[in-house]
Amino acid sequence: MALLRFDASLDPIAGLLSLQDQLERFMRNPAFAAGLSGYGVYPPVNIFESTEGAIVVAEAPGLDPAKIGVEGEGRTLTIKGERVFEPNGAGRGYHRRELNEGKFSRSIQLPEDYDVSRAEASYEAGLLIVRVPKAERAKPRQIAVQTA
Repeated sequence: MALLRFDASLDPIAGLLSLQDQLERFMRNPAFAAGLSGYGVYPPVNIFESTEGAIVVAEAPGLDPAKIGVEGEGRTLTIKGERVFEPNGAGRGYHRRELNEGKFSRSIQLPEDYDVSRAEASYEAGLLIVRVPKAERAKPRQIAVQTA
């Protein structure tokens, strides 16, 4: 019977875990930006179209609505604000810190079919909902048929 020495460098599970760590580190690297929707972009948004226009839903729990700014210029919709955390045990160290804090700004380019200057925003249950109506030129219109 042959005895084989176990070599930790040949452990397939450790190799897969190491590969996963390396891929996660690569994806979080600021030099590898996945565009405006990459890792850590805040606030995360869903954008969809309704019959009236576009609806932008941004997940922003725990923010003071008075400190959220929504601006529209041209085709660009910008959401700005600041996340501040004041833990009850001020001055104590963290065991884990995953919630980011600080100022944020997120700009979203919309097609020319929308009138960003007439956008309306509301904040409820941690969701910022911005409704951007369609531009008048993009709305379907009835054309009267005239008789000759």
